[in-house]
Amino acid sequence: MSLCILKRWYEMPILRRLLEFKMYRKKLHSYNTTHTTFRHRWIKNLPIFSSRFRPIHSDATQTPKDAVDLSKFPVERIRNFSIIAHIDHGKITLADRLLEITGAISTTAKNKQVLDKLQVERERGITVKAQTASLFYNHQGQQYLLNLIDTPGHVDFSYEVSRSISACQGVLLIVDANQGIQAQTVANFYLAFESQLTIIPVINKIDLKNVDPERVEKQIEKVFDIPCEECIRISAKLGTNVERVLQEVVSRIPPPTASRDEPFKALVFDSNFDHYRGVVANIAVCGGHVRKGDMIVSAYLGKSYDVNELGLLRPDEYPTDGLYAGQVGYIVAGMKRMYPMDQSDYISLRSAIDRLTLNDSSVTVQRDSSLALGAGWRIGFLGLLHMEVFNQRLEQEYNASVIVTEPTVPYKAILSSAKLIKHHGSEEITIVNPAQFPDRSVVSEYLEPMVMGTILAPDTYTGRIMTLCLNRRAIQQNMVYIDDHRVMMKYLFPLNEIVVDFYDLLKSMSSGYASFDYENAGYQPANLVKMDILLNGQSVEELTTIVHKERAYIVGKALCECLKDSIPRQMFDIAVQAAIGSKVLARETIKAYKKNVLAKCYGGDITRKMKLLKRQAEGKKKMRLIGKVEVPKDAFINVLKRKD
Repeated sequence: MSLCILKRWYEMPILRRLLEFKMYRKKLHSYNTTHTTFRHRWIKNLPIFSSRFRPIHSDATQTPKDAVDLSKFPVERIRNFSIIAHIDHGKITLADRLLEITGAISTTAKNKQVLDKLQVERERGITVKAQTASLFYNHQGQQYLLNLIDTPGHVDFSYEVSRSISACQGVLLIVDANQGIQAQTVANFYLAFESQLTIIPVINKIDLKNVDPERVEKQIEKVFDIPCEECIRISAKLGTNVERVLQEVVSRIPPPTASRDEPFKALVFDSNFDHYRGVVANIAVCGGHVRKGDMIVSAYLGKSYDVNELGLLRPDEYPTDGLYAGQVGYIVAGMKRMYPMDQSDYISLRSAIDRLTLNDSSVTVQRDSSLALGAGWRIGFLGLLHMEVFNQRLEQEYNASVIVTEPTVPYKAILSSAKLIKHHGSEEITIVNPAQFPDRSVVSEYLEPMVMGTILAPDTYTGRIMTLCLNRRAIQQNMVYIDDHRVMMKYLFPLNEIVVDFYDLLKSMSSGYASFDYENAGYQPANLVKMDILLNGQSVEELTTIVHKERAYIVGKALCECLKDSIPRQMFDIAVQAAIGSKVLARETIKAYKKNVLAKCYGGDITRKMKLLKRQAEGKKKMRLIGKVEVPKDAFINVLKRKD
C-alpha cells in the first residue's frame, strides 16, 4: 500500500521537476514496511514543503513570510550609491564586506566575488556587469535602506558605470593604496562629477606592506581637489574600518529627490532575460509607487504591461509587495518575446545575440552577409576585451560558436557627387563596412573617429610610451606629474590605432604599471585609403581594410606575412598581395607542393628531363587558373594578432 502511495506522489507533475532521485533512492531502498513512521517523515522532507525550492510553474511571486514592509522607509532614510574604481582596486571585495556587515549574506570564508554572478567574471577575476544589492543598516537608532550598485573597472565597460550612476546620488571612489590613481580612476571620477554626485574617496589595501596612503591622499587632493581629510582608509580584505564607510554613506550622500505623492515613474538602468518570466528590469523609482498587479506603460514604446513580480535584490531576488519612491529593485511585467524553435545555427545565434544585447545595451548589432562566411552580424563593441567577453558569454551561456573577423571603426565621407548625395539622401555618410568605402573621385573629404586618451604611468617608462603613441599617429595634448614618480599624459588618438592591441602593448612595455582610458573626441579629416588583400589576383572582401595612407605599407606587409603563415599550401603557388587600387604595396608567395618528376629518370638525354619539367609547369599553370584558394577561418583570427 505504501509503495503505491509513493508512486502516485512521483507521478505528480510538480514533483517530477523537483525530485532528485539520487537523494531519495537510498531512503526508498532501505524502507521497511514495519516502520510506518518513516513514510511520513520522508514525505515531510520533500522539497515541495520547503520554502527554498519552488516549482517552475508555481506562483513564483509570493512574498516571503519575513518580508520587510518597504512602505515604512521614507525617502529620507534611503541612500543609493555605486562603487567605482580602476580595475583590481578592490571594489568587489569591499562589496562582499558591506553585504556581510549588513547581514545580507552570512560571514564565511567562502564569500568571494558574491556579486560577480557570471561564469566569465569568476574565470577572469573581473567585473563585467553592474550588480545591485539592497542593504538594511541601523545607524543612530534609525534603520536605513542602502541600495548598492557594484560596477566594472575596465575601460571597455565604462558604459555600465555611466548607466549605473544614473540611479544613484553618490559614489564610493576606491583607490589602491599601493598603485594610487589610475586612468580609469580619473575617468570614473569625472563621470560622477559631471552627474553632480557626492564622491567619497576610499583608500583600500592599507594592510599591504610598503604602502603609502599619505601619497595617495595627496594625489587625490591634487588631481580631484578633494581634501585629504575626506578620504577613508580601509582594508576590504580584513574588514578594517569598513563600518565607517557605511556611516559616511548615510551622513554624506543625500537621499533621492523623489516623492510618493507623484504618479509612478521609474528609470530602467539594467535588464536581463529570463527564459520563463521574460525581461527582468532593474529600476530606480523616481516617483510614486508600484505594486503587484498594477498596469504600467513604457514611455518609449507606449506599450502596457501588468506587473507580475517585483522586489529587492539582496543580492538574490527578494519579492516584496511594492516598490516606493527613491527605492531600487527589480520588476517583472511579462515583457517576453517568443523565438522560433528552429535548430539551425543561424536562428539559435540570432536568439542568443538578441538576449545578450538586452543585458548589454552598449553593443550595437547590424545584420550583414559575407560570401566566405555566410550570413552574420556586424557588432560594435567598446574594446577588444569587451568583444572577447561577449564572445565568451555567447559560448558559455548560449552554447553558440562564432567566428570573429578583423574589427573596424566607423568612418565618414563627405560626398561630392550629386548623384550619390541624392542616392544616400545626405552629403555625409557613415561607413562601417570597408567593402563599401567610396572612391576618392566622388569624395571631397574623409573623416576618421578620434579619442582623447589618458595614460598614467611611472616616469621611468615615459620615453617608451611616447614612442608607442607617436607610432600610432597620436598628438600629445598635455603631460603633468601627479606626484614625484607618476606622470599623466593626454594624447589625441585615431580610434583605429588603439582599438586592437594598443592596451596590451602599453601594459607589456611598462611592466604592467601603466593604465589607459579614452573618451570620444569627434571626427577629424584624414588621408584614408582602402586596402584590398588579393589571393592570386582575387580580392578577399572579408580582409579589406581602411588605413591611413602613411601606414598603408606597414599594415599591408604585416597582413601578407600573417596570411602566408595561416593559409595552407596548395598544389600551385599562391600570391598574397596588399593593394590600393591597381598599385601593389606588398607581396608574399605561398610555395606549392612539388612532385619530383625526375625521380624515374636515370640518365638519358637532357631533353627528356626538360620535357617532363615543362609538362609539370603547364599543369601547375592550369591549376592556378582554375584553382580556388579557401581562406581558413583561423586566418581571420590571426590577422587580429598584429605586431608593432
